[in-house]
Amino acid sequence: MSLKNDKEIDILIRSRYPLIYIVSWEEMRVLERLKEMSQERRKKLLLWSICRGIHSLEDDPSKIDEATRDPFNALCYIERMTDPALIVLLDFHPFLGDHTIIRKLRDLVINLKNTYETLIMLSPVLTVPIELEKDLVVIDYDLPDYQEIADLLNGIITVLSKNQDIQILLDDTTKEKLIKAALGLTRQEVENAFARSIVEDKSLSEKDIPRILQEKKQAIRKTKFLEYYEAQEEFSNIGGLDILKEWLIKRGLSFSKKAEEFGIPQPKGLLLIGIQGCGKSLTAKSVAGLWKLPLLRLDIGAIFSGIVGSSEENMRRAIKTAEQLAPIVLWIDEIEKGLSGIQSSTFSDAGTSARVFSTFLTWLQEKTSPVFVIATANTVSLLPPELLRKGRFDDIFFVDLPSIEERKQIFQIHLRKRNRDPLQFDIPLLAEESAGFSGAEIEQAIISGLYDAFIQERQLSTVDILKNIKLSVPLSVTMREEIEKLRLWAHDRARPASSTTPPALVRKERKLEL
Repeated sequence: MSLKNDKEIDILIRSRYPLIYIVSWEEMRVLERLKEMSQERRKKLLLWSICRGIHSLEDDPSKIDEATRDPFNALCYIERMTDPALIVLLDFHPFLGDHTIIRKLRDLVINLKNTYETLIMLSPVLTVPIELEKDLVVIDYDLPDYQEIADLLNGIITVLSKNQDIQILLDDTTKEKLIKAALGLTRQEVENAFARSIVEDKSLSEKDIPRILQEKKQAIRKTKFLEYYEAQEEFSNIGGLDILKEWLIKRGLSFSKKAEEFGIPQPKGLLLIGIQGCGKSLTAKSVAGLWKLPLLRLDIGAIFSGIVGSSEENMRRAIKTAEQLAPIVLWIDEIEKGLSGIQSSTFSDAGTSARVFSTFLTWLQEKTSPVFVIATANTVSLLPPELLRKGRFDDIFFVDLPSIEERKQIFQIHLRKRNRDPLQFDIPLLAEESAGFSGAEIEQAIISGLYDAFIQERQLSTVDILKNIKLSVPLSVTMREEIEKLRLWAHDRARPASSTTPPALVRKERKLEL
């Protein structure tokens, strides 16, 4: 039950607000609550739709009032009513571009102030003509909260417990995970997800969580600003970065009722700054799997569009969608590119970039919903200073080039991923010779070695990988000066992601003959 919204609507009705605009996809859920309110206040509940005209919720679906199907005639009918009532106009927004309808609504507002009637527009689309801005109140009806989904699940369990063919394998912890996985879905979507699980497996258990996340994926696919990523990366596939990994493991425990009761706040987010190819994006992808949360990628480039004012609205919609689907991990890759040029935006795009950035910063600072933001950046000079201020993120980590011990781990991980036994390779030699290589460059050396071995119809060997290491010029050589500047900046401004000493940026002689 959406107690906050229901209480607000009830107060508005009792205060005789003549015009209320409720924005929601859940028509039946809202109508059920309005029906309860009308009964409590001893008022009629009438509905209007373009297909049926004015009717009641209990009327036969085939009943059509042709006289009031026309929106203007319907408003005239409402104007003549004298009984206390809640009149709900379903999907009325397409008619709010008609000046005659707008004028009639303004006349109605004046008349309804002296009656016990309340006019409610219910639609998933918000359309507010300038003429009506001061006459109506807009309410964004929240999706089902934790308690409402818990009540729904408990009701399903009560019904299913009478059926011996269906197993209920839910303890309190599993039930909590299932409910949290369903947050951000409409009630109908939650019911569909639970029903699908019951039909497929004849049970309700922890393994149904991925199915519920699939429902979230469907919701996310309908927006062009957010992209859903499957949790395919294992946390164990991250080589090194022990300090960062320990930090994430600890924070992952905070998304539980027990942690909340203990007084632990849910983490806000993390900014990962470092050298390209050293595991920042991999960390973002794998932490969602570790925490068993959906991973969404925010495409800042898609936020900006050519229509004046739409970019700011796009950012607000993306943020609202993320909050509705929470708890989630929200990944913003290479954030400095999306936010570059903020300082000069006043001159280049009428200040759009600055306003979008301001909306995002305010949300980062003030958000209370369990949306964990992981932002990655390669170039500090392009980051707006405001983003680095304390309070935006829980912490800022610097991800450096892997040390020799970390390179050993990375070689082992990538060899195992390609069904090779690391014990069959000279890992210490490969780690020694790949000084200054990033994790991505080590992976490419292995892949290039696989091509060489495949063409020659033999198994991959240490020599194949070593040859490609010696042929490669790593980023630490081509971008040496930039990396030195980045290390200098991070020395006292960010936490190291690893406890090991990173390699010095020294160019070694590379002999091609082996």
